[in-house]
Amino acid sequence: MSALRGHVDDYLRLRRALGYQLERAGYLLPQLVDYLQAAGAPTVTTDLAIAWARLPERAHPNHWAQRLAIARGFATYLQTVDPQTEVPPAGVFPTSRHRPAPYRWSQHEIDELLRRTGTLAPRLRAVTFQTLFGLLVVTGMRLGEAVALTRDDIDPVGAVITIRHAKFDRVRLVPLHPSSTAALQDYAAERDRLCPSPRAGAFFLTTAGTRVLRNNVEKTLRTITTTMSIRTATVHPRAHDLRHRFAIETLIGWYRDGLDVDEHMAMLSTYLGHVSPADTYWYLSAVPELMALTAQRLEARYGARP
Repeated sequence: MSALRGHVDDYLRLRRALGYQLERAGYLLPQLVDYLQAAGAPTVTTDLAIAWARLPERAHPNHWAQRLAIARGFATYLQTVDPQTEVPPAGVFPTSRHRPAPYRWSQHEIDELLRRTGTLAPRLRAVTFQTLFGLLVVTGMRLGEAVALTRDDIDPVGAVITIRHAKFDRVRLVPLHPSSTAALQDYAAERDRLCPSPRAGAFFLTTAGTRVLRNNVEKTLRTITTTMSIRTATVHPRAHDLRHRFAIETLIGWYRDGLDVDEHMAMLSTYLGHVSPADTYWYLSAVPELMALTAQRLEARYGARP
C-alpha cells in the first residue's frame, strides 16, 4: 500500500469516527490517489487536484466543485502530516445550488398511492410498499432511514422507532401514533407469514427475503405516479416530498390551533432529525394554506389592510 493510500484510509477512518459517512469521498479519493501517482506526484498539489476535479471535462461546474471540495478536505488533513501538501483554493469553479421544488402531495393522491401499492404483485411486495409509503407519510422519515430499519428498531410496546444511523450517524427516536404501531404490527405478521425464512434481518423485505433497496422504492414510485398521471416531463414526485408534506401539514396544524410556531419549531426539527431548526425552515416553503393562515395572523395583530 502506498503512503498516500494509507493516508486516505486514515483520513476516512478519522472523519467517520466523528459521524460523517463520506460515501462519495470513500469512492473518489482512491481515484485521486491513482491520478496523483500516474502523474508522479508524491502528494497533493493545487494544479493536479484542480485537473483531477475537472473530470469529466463536459460535466457541470457543480460536479467539478464537489470533487474539488473532497480533494480539499483530504489535502487539509494531509498537510498536517506532510507540509509539502498544497491545499487547492475554494471557489475555483462557479457553482449554483438548486434544490428541486418539492411536489405538494394531496391527501387524495396519497390515498390513491396507497391503494395502488396494495394491488402490486406478489402479495409481499404489495404490503411492503404500502406500509413503507404509509410510514413515510405519517412520520416524515427519510427514505434511507426507513429502508435501513431492522426488526429490533420497531418497538410496538413503547410505540417508538429507533433510527440508529440518521444523518451524521446519530441515533434518534420517532414516537408513533397507535394506528401506526398497529399498521406496522399487521405488516410484520403478514411479512413473516409470506417470508418465514428471510435472508436479512431488515424490517421491510423483498420477495427474495432481502432488504428493500432505496432505488427500487424510487422506481416503484415513478411507475405508480406515472400511471396516476401526476408525473409529467416537468413534475417529478419523489418519496422525499412526503417528508416535506409532513412538515407542511404539521405547521398548518399548529397555525390552525393557534400555537406559537417559532416556539415549537425546535420540536419539529428534533422529530425530523435536523441538526438545527434552520434546516427545518427550508421544508416550510410557502404554500397557499400557509400564506392564508399567515395573512390571518397578520390581520389579527395589525388590522386588515385599508
